[in-house]
Amino acid sequence: MKAPYSVWFMEDIQDVKEVCAVTLAKKHIKKFRDAIDDDYYVQFLVDDLPVWAFVGERELLKDPEGKETGKRYWLFTHLDFSLSFNNKHVIEVVVMADPNYRTDVSDPNAAPIEVRFTYSVHWASTSTPYSKRMEKYQDTQHFEIHWLSIINSFVLVILLTGFLAAILLRVLRNDFQRYTKAGPDEEEMEEEETGWKLIHGDVFRFPVHPSVFTAVLGNGIQLFTIIFCLLGMAVIGFFYPYNRGVFYTASVSLYALTAGIAGYVAGAWYKKLGGVHWAWNVLLTLALYAGPFLLLGAFLNTVAVFYHATQALPFGTIMLITSTWLLVTFPLTVLGAIAGKNIAAPFEAPVRTKPHPREVPLAPWYRKGSAQIFMAGFLPFSAIYIELHYIFAAVWGHRVYTLYAILFLAFIMLLIVTGFITIALTYFQLAVEDHRWWWRSFFCGGSTGLFIYAYSFFFYFERSDMFGFMQVTRFFAVMFLVSYAFFLMLGTVGFFSSLFFVRAIYRALKLDQLSRRRENVLGCLR
Repeated sequence: MKAPYSVWFMEDIQDVKEVCAVTLAKKHIKKFRDAIDDDYYVQFLVDDLPVWAFVGERELLKDPEGKETGKRYWLFTHLDFSLSFNNKHVIEVVVMADPNYRTDVSDPNAAPIEVRFTYSVHWASTSTPYSKRMEKYQDTQHFEIHWLSIINSFVLVILLTGFLAAILLRVLRNDFQRYTKAGPDEEEMEEEETGWKLIHGDVFRFPVHPSVFTAVLGNGIQLFTIIFCLLGMAVIGFFYPYNRGVFYTASVSLYALTAGIAGYVAGAWYKKLGGVHWAWNVLLTLALYAGPFLLLGAFLNTVAVFYHATQALPFGTIMLITSTWLLVTFPLTVLGAIAGKNIAAPFEAPVRTKPHPREVPLAPWYRKGSAQIFMAGFLPFSAIYIELHYIFAAVWGHRVYTLYAILFLAFIMLLIVTGFITIALTYFQLAVEDHRWWWRSFFCGGSTGLFIYAYSFFFYFERSDMFGFMQVTRFFAVMFLVSYAFFLMLGTVGFFSSLFFVRAIYRALKLDQLSRRRENVLGCLR
């Protein structure tokens, strides 16, 4: 909201200037006392620079013997704005509450109380360049911790990916060597086959619920594009840390403009999987993420209106968002689906799929879906845990987050770890002759989103001072949407990583089969 303070560039207000005069009733005095008890502060944005000022202060009253006899509550009524400038730029802003201007609000029974709120403004020149005006908000110690944590995580990621790659390559090489050294009788060889080679006729069998699956992939690719673009814009300095309005506008705009990507990916894959219910597929693609977003957004806005909060969106903004979804997102999704349907080629598997599915044998508990999904989410989450803490503190606290380059590196590491761990778990699943890897790979990749949402509970109850129905609903609803977005995006990354891996190993298996058959034919001719 716009504050009632008029601050003009290089124009001092030496005398006390009145903002407003109000009469505090008993209920208002009680609210101010509660705010002072909870250390409430006011936050301003002056030329995108954040400044803070406390609502008031609490004074302990003691008798001559030093024993506490009560409390006195003072409400600050005057703010002094001290601003520094260099050339035509605002460099620094400091707001101080003047203790000489304060009102005693200790006794609610003293109502009504007349209060006059005032302010003053002072400008001063500085030699600090405009490019360094945000340095005062960066804690040097935390900056070093950021880089140390990201380097530590990066080294762990490299070691982990190298370790997994070495194991998989060694195991696959041994499998291919045993396959190559088998006897010339193919039927006898087929009977002796075990593991992932035995299910080559089922591994590319299409998943159940193809319409939902393809809609999930479409939304996952769209969300990946949005997050990648937002991080790229942040790295090049497009966003200010406390000008969140630009960030929100960019997010909504990117979601609307990238709707065609979701439609295209969903339509293309729906055709590959032999889908026929195109209208249902388009509706699913449209509503899979936008549906929960609009429903929770409407609920949160209703709560904000009920509490008379400034977070409530005005009617004009609501109509603008609705119109954007109807006039931009919906048509682009439909056009993308039509393009995907007409352009996409049929799904090409390196091996043929048998007409009847093979029975899946029982697997030990640590190779079942729930255990693998837990393992798949824990490792990527541990790689971003420290950075996640600072992001939560910035979004839901009073910290300023400006290290977007580190955040971009953390995002890249998250993608790499998710891809490699999903590939490894997909191989272990195929090794126990379980060919149902399509949905499993998606859930394994997306399980990091579940860990992020679980972490939000820890942050709320252990690291934040939020309370009340409005804050509870807003925090957990927003975190659900964020975690859901990461679930869809990382699940899509996990699936495409596994698809690349499965194609590679079965393409190599097919080439070995052709080579063996050629050798058998040549041996018979001789």
